Amino acid sequence: MSMIKFISWNVNGLRACVGKGFKESFAALDADFFCLQETKMQEGQLDLTFDNYESYWNYADKKGYSGTAIYTRHKPLHVAYGIGIDEHDHEGRVITLEYNTFFLVTVYTPNSQNELRRLDYRMTWEEDFQAYLHKLDNSKPVIVCGDMNVAHEEIDIKNPKTNRHNAGFTDQEREKMTELLDNGFTDTFRYKYPDLIAYSWWSYRFHAREKNAGWRIDYFLTSDRIKDNIEDAKIHAEISGSDHCPVGLILNTELI
Repeated sequence: MSMIKFISWNVNGLRACVGKGFKESFAALDADFFCLQETKMQEGQLDLTFDNYESYWNYADKKGYSGTAIYTRHKPLHVAYGIGIDEHDHEGRVITLEYNTFFLVTVYTPNSQNELRRLDYRMTWEEDFQAYLHKLDNSKPVIVCGDMNVAHEEIDIKNPKTNRHNAGFTDQEREKMTELLDNGFTDTFRYKYPDLIAYSWWSYRFHAREKNAGWRIDYFLTSDRIKDNIEDAKIHAEISGSDHCPVGLILNTELI
C-alpha cells in the first residue's frame, strides 16, 4: 500500500519564514504535497524552488497580505485559483489541484478580526466556500487543508471561557465548522485522536508558545468516503519559523 504525505503550514510571511529555517523544515518533512497559507508576497518577490516539485501560487491584490501556495511532486490535471466568486477572489485565499481520483484544496479562511468587524463577511465566505467544496465533492473526493481560523471545540483551545466571543472561537464560526463536518467531511486529526490536546497556533504575545497556550485552527479535512484511508494525522509543534506550526496528513491509498 502506498502512502501519500500532505503538509499544510501557515508561514506568516514566507520570506520571513525562509529566514527561520523554512527550507530545512521543507526538506525534513519530505511531503508529496506542501500547502502554504499567508505567504504575504507578490509574484517575483521570492524565487523558491525545490527539486522534483512544481509550485502554484495565488497572490492577494493587496501587497504583503494573505496568499496561498502549493508545492507538489505530482503534476495536476487542472489548477484553479479562488472559488469563482469575485467578492472572495481578490485575497489569494484558495488553490485547488485536480487529480484523477481527488481534489486537493488549500485555504486561508478570512479572520473575523478584532471586535468581529469582519464576522458578517466571514459568514458569507463560509456559505460560499462550503458550497464550493460540496460541488467538488459531488465529482470526486476532496482533501481540504489550511488555516481555517476556527478552534472547533473547547478541546481545541487553551482558554475557551475567556475566548468565547473572540474571533476564531465565536459560536457562529464554530457552528459553520460543525455544519461542514455534519455534511460529508471528516476532521482527520480528531478522527485519529479524539481526546488529544494539541495546538497549531500560538500568539506571539505573553510567551504563549512556551506555555503551550494555543489554538488548533489548522486542519486537514477529507470527504467522509475516504476517511478509511487516513493512516495518520500530525501536528508538528516542534517546528518553528511561524506563529503556526505545520500540520500533516498521511493517506494509505493509490489515489494518484
